Amino acid sequence: MPDHRTPLHSICVYCGSRNGADPAFRAAAADLGALIAERNWRLVYGAGDVGLMGEVARAAQTAGAETFGVIPTHLLAREKGKRDLTRMIVTENMHERKKVMFMNSDAIVVLPGGAGTLDEFFEVLTWRQIGLHEKPIFLLNTNGYWTPLAALIDHVIAGGFAEPDLRGLVGLVPDVAALDMALQVALAARTPA
Repeated sequence: MPDHRTPLHSICVYCGSRNGADPAFRAAAADLGALIAERNWRLVYGAGDVGLMGEVARAAQTAGAETFGVIPTHLLAREKGKRDLTRMIVTENMHERKKVMFMNSDAIVVLPGGAGTLDEFFEVLTWRQIGLHEKPIFLLNTNGYWTPLAALIDHVIAGGFAEPDLRGLVGLVPDVAALDMALQVALAARTPA
């Protein structure tokens, strides 16, 4: 049965429009969707009905969460824009999509994905690094998927292209249970007393 309370927070999820090679990626996406509903949070995502995007959205909807999707016109057919969301916005381009998703979220969670997911991640990380926001960013490191990315960030720091505190701007969590705890702590710290 849907929960008609006002969502406490909005969680922006960046993830693949494919399922990936490891079945654990789909399972984690479904678990995250269910968690978002359980915590009375709202899912903000790319509005696709394919891959991990579709998985997280269907799980969130099934468990009663509000869903807010944002998709550019040119991807409506390719990503099979999910029309049964609580709210769906169609943008003119990818830049506008990312801006709307970011502006309508309190925290960012990055699931496995490809170049588009990396683009979204590095944009919000860069914005945080230069002080444009303080929203928490988490990499859901399902079966070690993001371990090479964490090593790359360390490499960038070691190479002198970023301060050591860059690594502290991203939480690397192994599973949805750890993500749940980390999100609750981070969101509580951002909520006015």
